[in-house]
Amino acid sequence: MIIMVMGSIPEEVDLAVVGGGVGGYVSAIRASQLGMDVAIVEKDRMGGHCLNYACIPSKTLIHIADMFYDMSHAEKFGIKFQGASIDAAKMHDWRMSVSMKLEQGVEYLCKSNGIEVIKGSATFISSNKIQLTNGEELDFKKAIIATGSQPRVLQGFEFEGNVIDYKQALSLQSIPKSMAIIGAGYVSVEIGTLYAKLGTKVDVIAHSDVLSRFDPDAVALVKKRMQELGVTIHTNSVPVSHDDTGVKLQSAQRISADVIVSAIGLQPYTMGIGLENTKVIVDQKGFVKVDQSLRTNDPNILAIGDVIGEPMLAHKAIRQGEVAAEVAAGKNAAFDNVVIPAVIFSDPEIAIAGVISGEGITTKKFPLTALGRAIALDSTNGFVKIAYDKYEIVKGVEIVSRDANAMISEAALAIEMGATLEDIADTIHPHPTFSELMQEVACAALGRPIHFYYGASRK
Repeated sequence: MIIMVMGSIPEEVDLAVVGGGVGGYVSAIRASQLGMDVAIVEKDRMGGHCLNYACIPSKTLIHIADMFYDMSHAEKFGIKFQGASIDAAKMHDWRMSVSMKLEQGVEYLCKSNGIEVIKGSATFISSNKIQLTNGEELDFKKAIIATGSQPRVLQGFEFEGNVIDYKQALSLQSIPKSMAIIGAGYVSVEIGTLYAKLGTKVDVIAHSDVLSRFDPDAVALVKKRMQELGVTIHTNSVPVSHDDTGVKLQSAQRISADVIVSAIGLQPYTMGIGLENTKVIVDQKGFVKVDQSLRTNDPNILAIGDVIGEPMLAHKAIRQGEVAAEVAAGKNAAFDNVVIPAVIFSDPEIAIAGVISGEGITTKKFPLTALGRAIALDSTNGFVKIAYDKYEIVKGVEIVSRDANAMISEAALAIEMGATLEDIADTIHPHPTFSELMQEVACAALGRPIHFYYGASRK
C-alpha cells in the first residue's frame, strides 16, 4: 500500500492517533485545538466504518426504503402512485455519494486543523514508536488506539461467494430477490427491515429471538411489524451449512436465499497492530483495558471506542475521543458520562437512555395512540416509558416511535442533569410534536395525566 499524506511525514509528533474513524478523527481535532502536533494513521477511508460502511450508509438506505414503502402505501392519505419502482444503481450511487461527501469533509477538517493524515497501516514497535506501511517510523509522545472493530466470522459461513457481511449488504448494487440474515441483533433487524420494504423476501435466523436483550414490550412491536412486512423470523434456530441457493438449519429446514448476510456481532480490531510490543493489556476477548481516563497500562498510550468494549456505538467513541485528547494534552479529564443513549433504526424505532428497570425503580408508560401528531401521521405504533426513583429523579427513558432518534437526547440530558419528573412535566413542549411524549409521560408519572386515562387515581 502506498502511503499518502496531506503534508509531509514528521519524525515525531506529540500525539499519534491510530485509526481515522469517528473516535479517531475527533480525538485528533480536539488534540490539535489544545496545541498538540498530531498525526493520524488510517489504513482505509477517513471516517472509518461508521461513516463509510455502517451508521451513515444504513440510515441512508433505511430512509430510501421508508420513502419507497410510504409512497407505495399512501392511498389512505389520498395519494396514488402508479408504477413506483426502485432504481438500485441510483440508490447505490446516492449512498456512496453521501459517504464520499462526509469523508471529504473529515479530511478537510483535519487539514484545516493542521493534522497530518497518513493513509496506511500502523504497527506499534515500542511504547513511543509506530511503523508505517512503507517501513518508515514515527515517534510519538502519546498515542490513541482508535482502530474500531470488525465483523465476527461464523465458522462455516466465512465471507465469500454469496455469504457477505453487513458492510457488503449495505453496498449491494442490486436488490436481491431473497436474503437470509444470520443473527438477530439490531444490525439484522435494520438490514432485514430495509430490504423487506424494497421487496426482498427476508428470513432472519435467530439463535433465540430478535433483539433478545431489549425490553420485551418494545421488541414485540418491532417483531410484529417485521412480520407484517413479510420478514420470516426463525427463532431458536442454528445454521449448519450453506450453498449457492440458501441455508440449512440444524432442524433440517432449508431456507432459500440469493444472499446470506452473517451479522453475528463485532470483535475489536486489536490483532496485528503490535500491542505485544507495548505495555498495553487486552482481555480474553481482545478488548483493550483502560481506566476511567481511557489510559491503558502503558503510560504513553490511550484507547477509545469499540476496541475497549461495549457498547460499540459511534457516539460513545466520539465522546471518548474528546476525553482521550484532553488527557493526552495533560488535562484532568475522564469519561464519566452517566448515560450513553442508544437507537435501533427499526420500524418503529427504539431509543433508550439510562435504565428502565431495577431495584427502587418505578416506570410509567404513555401510548402513541393518545398523541395527536402520531394520529395525524398514522404512526401510532409505539409508546414511551419513563423510569424514576423514590425522589422522582429520572433514571431512564425508552421511546418506541417514529423519530425516536430525535427525541432521546432530551432524556439523556435530563438524566445527566439529575432532572426530576416535574422538571420535564413543567417544561413547555411544542404542539403538535412527537416530543410531547416526554411531557405526557412525566405528567402521567406524577399522577396528573391529561391526554390518556389511566383510571380514577389522583395525586
